[in-house]
Amino acid sequence: MVKQEKRIIDLSTSLSDVWRVLTEEERDTLRNNSKIQNFKKNEMIYCEDDEPMDMMCLLKGKVKIYKDGVGGRSQIIRMIKPIQYFAYRAAFAQELYRTNASAFEASSICIIPMTVVENLIYGNPNLAMFFIRQLSKDLGIADERTVTLTQKHIRGRLAESLLYLRDSYGLEEDGATISIYLSREELANLSNMTTSNAIRTLSIFVSEHIIAVDGRKIKIIDEERLRKVSRRG
Repeated sequence: MVKQEKRIIDLSTSLSDVWRVLTEEERDTLRNNSKIQNFKKNEMIYCEDDEPMDMMCLLKGKVKIYKDGVGGRSQIIRMIKPIQYFAYRAAFAQELYRTNASAFEASSICIIPMTVVENLIYGNPNLAMFFIRQLSKDLGIADERTVTLTQKHIRGRLAESLLYLRDSYGLEEDGATISIYLSREELANLSNMTTSNAIRTLSIFVSEHIIAVDGRKIKIIDEERLRKVSRRG
């Protein structure tokens, strides 16, 4: 089991930008201080107001980062895909988590203590620059999402969410079906709208032959029109 976990860590981290900026000695430190934890579908990974102790890298599965808003309504902040690091922002900011994270499906996560990460950063400016760039990219995405969720109409919001999922997780073998299946409520939470509005807008997209829907599967029929709807807002 230990050998299998080490193989998974080596395979996954070797594909990441973090791995490329580390020396072999630093990679050994990361290997020796990392552990893999498996989460069941919908299992909580961390909760708002928890103290951040670890940085995490999703090895397999999908994770959603979300926040409970007014009236208990959830807002999905972003979706995490494999070989993506998360859960470290709050530690760098020296504050408690401001969001929640849960496994969208059965997931394997590499967990690295933040004390180890911080020690590596002090000795490796390239690693520090990696996190500066990543946090800057995340801030830019957050800025764009703020405009999208507050200024775009419902059609534009939902179109952008579908494209976000398509760009994040890709398409299935048919070259059209988005490789992640969200419920109508989850799509609504990602798009800052009510579930009824999400259902109604999906139906309109279907009638306009922009997408096709089969349960939770969404197939993009006309990506150019979908992107046009997103741009127009």
